[in-house]
Amino acid sequence: MKVGIIGAGKVGCSLGMLLNLQYNNVLGFYSRSLQSSKEAAQFTKTKQYFELEELVEESDTIFLTVPDDVIEEVWNCLKRFPIKGKMICHCSGSLSSTIFSNIEDTGAYGFSIHPLLAISDRYSSYKELPKAIFTIEGNKEKIEDISSLFEKIGIKVETISSEVKMKYHAAAVMSSNLVVALIESAQNQLVKCGFSQQSACAALEPLIRGNVEKVLKNGTINALTGPIERNDIGTVQKHMSVIDGIDKKIYDILSIKTLEIAKYKHPENDYSKMEEFLKEI
Repeated sequence: MKVGIIGAGKVGCSLGMLLNLQYNNVLGFYSRSLQSSKEAAQFTKTKQYFELEELVEESDTIFLTVPDDVIEEVWNCLKRFPIKGKMICHCSGSLSSTIFSNIEDTGAYGFSIHPLLAISDRYSSYKELPKAIFTIEGNKEKIEDISSLFEKIGIKVETISSEVKMKYHAAAVMSSNLVVALIESAQNQLVKCGFSQQSACAALEPLIRGNVEKVLKNGTINALTGPIERNDIGTVQKHMSVIDGIDKKIYDILSIKTLEIAKYKHPENDYSKMEEFLKEI
């Protein structure tokens, strides 16, 4: 398999380095930024392509590691070249392979391939990629071929359908970006208690780490603790009386979700008063 990469940013460099270390099958990079493609090629010890057509001609598998809003534009360029039999892959978390409109007319095979990982650094994130699960959806005829590219180097792969791609991406955002927002809300409350921003972060660290470790080890149900699980409506009411603004909304919404887990964990408990109170907020 001869791989060409269009886009020389964080994802392109990380993916290119991962594949080249394992297979030595990355031909090189094409990017609108000549400097970016030069740096990516130097980093991965591959070739810098100055013409898109040359990369397409020499590759049998092409990864589009460009911003989401550019994928369709790049695809419209690729369609003008002979791409029959080639595998065309983008790495968007939210877009499916259907972005490759009329791909069946070209004889190529389209896929979306997404590592469930925040790729934050152009030159070091490739080390973290093997820890991530890769989700793949696209052409059913060739999906085993593209999946094996990652499975053979020990990466876990989950195949999904194009219909659920946006739901999948929402789950990823909820477990990463929205967790950041939740922690920010908790820090804000401690700052109002007199903590500095730095000390608030330090104070929450063992609580956050411990909770995440329990969830990952034992699951959400067994990790659940706190006043909602204990059915301590008085404490929850007092919390709601001292929190305001968007933080109060966050507390309320997440408390309703927490109550669902508590009811599953303790079906013998009567949570009706707690449920009634939270719905009134």
